[in-house]
Amino acid sequence: MKPARILIIAGSDSGGGAGIQADIKTVTMLGGHAMTAITAVTAQNTVGVQAVHIIPTDVVIAQMDSVISDIGVDAVKIGMIGSAATAEAVAEYLKQVTVPIIFDPVMIASSGAALADARTISVFHKLMALASVVTPNIPEMNALGGVAPILRHGCHLLMKGGHAGGDEIVDQLLSPGGQIREWRGPRIDSQSTHGTGCTLAAALAAGMGQGMAVEDAAARGIEFVRLSMLGAAPFGQGHGPMAQQSVRADAMLPGPNLNQMTVSCHDYAASVRFYRALGLAQIVDSPDNGYARFEAVNGVTLSVHVSENAGENAGENKGENISSGAIVYFESRRLDAWTIELSAAGLAFDQMPTDQ
Repeated sequence: MKPARILIIAGSDSGGGAGIQADIKTVTMLGGHAMTAITAVTAQNTVGVQAVHIIPTDVVIAQMDSVISDIGVDAVKIGMIGSAATAEAVAEYLKQVTVPIIFDPVMIASSGAALADARTISVFHKLMALASVVTPNIPEMNALGGVAPILRHGCHLLMKGGHAGGDEIVDQLLSPGGQIREWRGPRIDSQSTHGTGCTLAAALAAGMGQGMAVEDAAARGIEFVRLSMLGAAPFGQGHGPMAQQSVRADAMLPGPNLNQMTVSCHDYAASVRFYRALGLAQIVDSPDNGYARFEAVNGVTLSVHVSENAGENAGENKGENISSGAIVYFESRRLDAWTIELSAAGLAFDQMPTDQ
């Protein structure tokens, strides 16, 4: 299958933390093909925006038309729009597009620098009228008049809670008919928060472009943002960039993931040589116990254990009896629901899984 084609209409961030750069990294890591229509070029780092060059409106539209007319598009993400004239023109052009449109009404950078003037913000209602989902933070939502005026446009509203106080982040997905879902998570103590809004909107566009329902795309996007923050290196002296590139692909899968496999062996030294030759990294070497563990690049581990010692010294998996065959471990972020689904499908469990 071809990857989903995601058109990103946004400004360039020279520091790589937000804007076009964050969006491309996000769409790419989530398996999409990122295309761009750059609305502005900024001189920007973790402490502020030093200069902004607005791209002429006709050039923005030419970029959009160039890629859509040739490559096609499965979803559109709109971020920093640049000017009121560009906002008007983009809204007019997108009337012919029938794919999901995610509008992130960017007004202020993480550093506090203004990225949209009052006249540009006044045109945002035309973009909201076309949007499938609007993703403002709390200050942006207030500037747009609040929840009710946004939902009157007929779009979904993903209300981000990062600017609220407290130790817990609450994100809410609303439709004109009411709240669809709420996500709660502990606030991550990090300065690597530059581009969180851009990343979430781009992840949402990638998901919906791939055919995901808005609720599922939002859930994956929120998790992607949190993992990107947790994996970030402390770059710069202000609000540093996240690390979209650090998010493991298997962390984004909706179902269970392979975690660990334990297999029996008869020749410890030969088995160790074999799995090393395959390119696995050995992380446990216990020849006296006949036990070795290896790790693949995606974090999945493989253990080998000399069969005659199984049940006596099973490394981290004490009590296993692997005199023949293999033992396979899965991990799931939704274990209880997964177990219920498997049971309903007729699978009998000798021992019910436990959430660890």
